[in-house]
Amino acid sequence: MNFLGFDHVSMVVADTERALEFYHNILGLQVATNRPDLEFKGAWLIITNQQQIHLLEVPNPDSLQRPVHGGRDRHAALRVSDLEKLCLRLDSNEIVYTLSKSGRKALFCRDFDGNTLEFIE
Repeated sequence: MNFLGFDHVSMVVADTERALEFYHNILGLQVATNRPDLEFKGAWLIITNQQQIHLLEVPNPDSLQRPVHGGRDRHAALRVSDLEKLCLRLDSNEIVYTLSKSGRKALFCRDFDGNTLEFIE
């Protein structure tokens, strides 16, 4: 058996519409139209034709205090073509982020529900 990459990563969110404000309106991810009718709200967001982020609107069981720097927390890491352009988008929407402590061209930010994302150029 060979691993071929990841299919999707799921993020627990409190409100799908609010989460889409971040993932769709700020980050610019497209919403997939083929999400099945599930017993809970959510959305599927397209990264590539074979990779997605699934937003799951369910009660968040994680009540732990999160570290300030997302690199020390559970996170999904996404590759981007232009980190500077992403910084401008985040800045214009007042989204707090921290740069990678390793010196790599990468940053960490959180969505409106505290889920951590890493973006690597």
